[in-house]
Amino acid sequence: METVPRITVEAPVLSIGSGPPDYEELGNYVHALRRPRGLHMTLLHLGILDDFSRDVSEWTKGVTDAAGAARSTSAWLQRLPVLDGFSGSAERLITLGGGRVSGLDVKVPEHVHEYQVSLVQALHELLDGLLVDNIDDFILSSRALGFRSPHWTPHVAVGSPRTRHGGTWEIEPLVIQFGESRIRNRQFLPGAGQ
Repeated sequence: METVPRITVEAPVLSIGSGPPDYEELGNYVHALRRPRGLHMTLLHLGILDDFSRDVSEWTKGVTDAAGAARSTSAWLQRLPVLDGFSGSAERLITLGGGRVSGLDVKVPEHVHEYQVSLVQALHELLDGLLVDNIDDFILSSRALGFRSPHWTPHVAVGSPRTRHGGTWEIEPLVIQFGESRIRNRQFLPGAGQ
């Protein structure tokens, strides 16, 4: 079964600690440690574009059609400013996603928080342009967006917890280098090749 790619704005992880052994050490705390190559910090999760566009169309009772919402959203994403690479640090692992995901709790510079806030503000502007009313309610109820809380927790998902009880685990402090922000699965956006 082919999975439809999710669209996110993310900062890719370039390195964790002083090398692979520092990352592999996290395997003492989590099951199925993810491969370092795909690690990233999600700055904004949009979800599957068709689902997001359908959510907009349903919310506006068809005033904004799904195809138009998809085109507008694709153009909006590709105009977003790029966040330069940065360094963060982690001193603990936390559980996320209802206890299904174990992630590094990352301390990031203030300008990264400000950039993430600017993405949410830009999302509000996009939705206003798509004629969505009660935008905060829409964001928290959209199945595609999947926001469970208005609060952003900077993290890097690294595997699944060893226990189902959640919690946090202190780890040796790690410096994490991030590359500049990018749109994950950009190639699947309408008009991305133009």
